Amino acid sequence: MPVFEETSGARRDLRILPSRALPLPRLSPKTSTTNNEREVVVIGAGPSGLFLTLLLARYGITGSSLLCLDSKPGTLKAGQADGLQPRTLEVFQSLGIASEIIAEGCHMEEVAFWNPAADGKSGIERTSFVPDVNVPARFPFEVTIHQGRIERILQENLNLYAPEDTIRRSHHFVDYTIDAVNHPDYPILVNYEHELEDGTCVPGSVRTKYLVGGDGAHSKVRKAMGLSLEGETSDHIWGVCDFVADTDFPDIRNRSAVHSESGSIMVIPREQIATGEYLTRLYVQVPGDVDTKADRTTTPEDEKRNSSKKKRAEVTLDYIFQQANAVFAPYKIKIREGTAPDWYAAYQIGQRMTPKFSSRTPDGVDRIFIVGDACHTHSPKAGQGMNVSMMDSYNLSWKLAHSILGLTPQATHTSVDPVLETFELERVDTARQLIEFDAKFSHMFSGKMGSGDADTAGLTHDEFLKVFRDGSGFTSGCGLEYKPSKLVRAADGSENLLTPGGDPLYGALTTGRRVLNVELKRYADNTTRQLQDELPSHGRYRILVLTSTDLLDSTGKSQTALQACAEMVKSHPAGTLDLVVLHPIKERFEWTQIPSDVMRLAEMRTYGLAKKEDAYDIYGIPKEEGAIAVVRPDGYVGVLCRLSAPEIAEAYLKDCLVTV
Repeated sequence: MPVFEETSGARRDLRILPSRALPLPRLSPKTSTTNNEREVVVIGAGPSGLFLTLLLARYGITGSSLLCLDSKPGTLKAGQADGLQPRTLEVFQSLGIASEIIAEGCHMEEVAFWNPAADGKSGIERTSFVPDVNVPARFPFEVTIHQGRIERILQENLNLYAPEDTIRRSHHFVDYTIDAVNHPDYPILVNYEHELEDGTCVPGSVRTKYLVGGDGAHSKVRKAMGLSLEGETSDHIWGVCDFVADTDFPDIRNRSAVHSESGSIMVIPREQIATGEYLTRLYVQVPGDVDTKADRTTTPEDEKRNSSKKKRAEVTLDYIFQQANAVFAPYKIKIREGTAPDWYAAYQIGQRMTPKFSSRTPDGVDRIFIVGDACHTHSPKAGQGMNVSMMDSYNLSWKLAHSILGLTPQATHTSVDPVLETFELERVDTARQLIEFDAKFSHMFSGKMGSGDADTAGLTHDEFLKVFRDGSGFTSGCGLEYKPSKLVRAADGSENLLTPGGDPLYGALTTGRRVLNVELKRYADNTTRQLQDELPSHGRYRILVLTSTDLLDSTGKSQTALQACAEMVKSHPAGTLDLVVLHPIKERFEWTQIPSDVMRLAEMRTYGLAKKEDAYDIYGIPKEEGAIAVVRPDGYVGVLCRLSAPEIAEAYLKDCLVTV
């Protein structure tokens, strides 16, 4: 007779599957959907559109609620963006999709600067090495890896959360119309054409509550919104090529900024490919300005545009390497024998953006949005394009999901969603900073090294180096600071709102900035943890309580604050708000010495200080004082207050998240 009888059930199957992010709870009634109705339709399955689709699916907008239409037949095979900055890596890590990228991508930890040789020598010489990332980050490097590979990783993760037909390829967006009177639940009619394998196109349409255009610089969604990209397009033409290099240039596997008398080059080392070889990307400046025509039958803008097109057409593969060898002299470079270039192209640097990233329907709701290149374009020199584009989607996704699921408090006497409104406020400002930085950086990189004023005779190496170092907070994505709004409560002089000591760029807790990763020791099992790993991107707010040294005093401010914060968690829908506790106590203590709700609500989110670093020092919070920070679902601090003023955190949350 067996001493053990195995039982099984459907739930047992869950034990052998990898863990997945739990969806957010739904409080709003879900109106009946048909095959022709979706709560969100995304146009474009490039990085910004695909990332948005993935995030919405993870947050619970999935199944018949979500649809992504893309004009391409598949993921990208060559070219385009290739670099991920430290902040993007942090976000990917919080989603559990960073491992392959970090393991197999090419890490860039330093930059080599090359300039015309001094003392009358011919050719170029290395001037300096500097760190690629000059600010604290979980991953203090940039990673280069093929955009198509990133898209494949996003697609594979999406398949875990959404049906396979969530993304429909070879579907071309045509336009949209709005009818909020006859279709109040799904007021937007999206018209498209499905291109069949034989090339014929079949018209179709789908109704939706929200429409998001992530369809690139030539966005048809943007045009349908009546918006256009505004700004300047410079005269600088660049050639770009991905290839396996055969060269004696010593820094070909380092990110390198090369200036010579013949022009400029940016060297971007790339990942190892399936053949075992390593790719390199060259950005090669085409010397000379764009010539204008003498014929005045067209406008000066038309002349410049036509001249630019002609010049770009002249940038052949042979030309790129002819110019590259002129800049690299006395070094030589060519495509390795037996290999073929992956991709090459020519482009013109331009910094442009739309004045608005969203549009309201007649019911007063922001229902149509654009993200990524659809609303801002710039040069690839600073490695921002794919990163800023995906961070647009990261910002929009949780706000849109909260709105659809009924988790955002509605404004009084209006249907406007005050949290969703902040998407445009925050990302337009970010794009404007990007445009300003990129214009400055690209102008200097495209300039000629020399003495004198940078706008006339040239620029000095020190000037260029200063712009590079000063911009590290922005180029890394780690220095972004959202301005005061409904979601960001800045210290306004109130004694209960905190402005911690220290530099925000180096980790001091600051409203509007991300929470820097720190190493901690988890109390429950005494294991070393990384805080950002403990705050995954699940669409939830967090109350981060940094208790003071009086934690074990039952009548002290720490325990009073913990009890108040536990009540806040209970007052909001389950699964929308987490309690996270940090403490500075060095000696061992028992759960029974602190409020019982801490173990119940935050058993595996209670941490002490690690041996390697002191979180309180990094965050600029005195251990004798402590603090309460409410962290938004995207990892940015919404409000920071004293332990003795938990009502400030409570008021903030009631403005951002519904109560029960």
